[in-house]
Amino acid sequence: MASTWNIELVGTEALASVCSSGLLTAPPNRSDNDMYHHMNNSIYYFLYDSIVNAYLTKHCSLRPSTSPQIGLVVHSSSDYFAPVGFPALLDLGLRVNKLGKSSVTYEIGVFERGVEKAKAVGNFVHVFVDRERNRPVTGGMDATMRDGLRKLLVEEPAKL
Repeated sequence: MASTWNIELVGTEALASVCSSGLLTAPPNRSDNDMYHHMNNSIYYFLYDSIVNAYLTKHCSLRPSTSPQIGLVVHSSSDYFAPVGFPALLDLGLRVNKLGKSSVTYEIGVFERGVEKAKAVGNFVHVFVDRERNRPVTGGMDATMRDGLRKLLVEEPAKL
């Protein structure tokens, strides 16, 4: 995997485990494949959401049901470079390409275990808002969130 992902392989942890460097191991199920035996596009987005939210809860103190600020997805996209599907084991890398006052742009790489080139790359933008008003907070995202996200920030995001 490319060094710009700042990840290290950690074996075959369960889907919800994320190490401090932003890695998620995802074992796809047979039902994740479409009729062409490729992983269904909706599963990629499920995985993108999973790695981002697992990182936020573990490293940024996000409590989805009680935190005063929540992240709303305002943009998402995915570029596909090669098919992958069950029974391949997937490693997902997470990094932050841009950290604004109340927004963050994530990039997620989907790698097949043992293959260096990304099979897909997703982009995901969160805007952190006040839970009650669904509007950005004047002071931006809270310090704990920002500090956790800063650990994944890359200075010059590489184009894959």
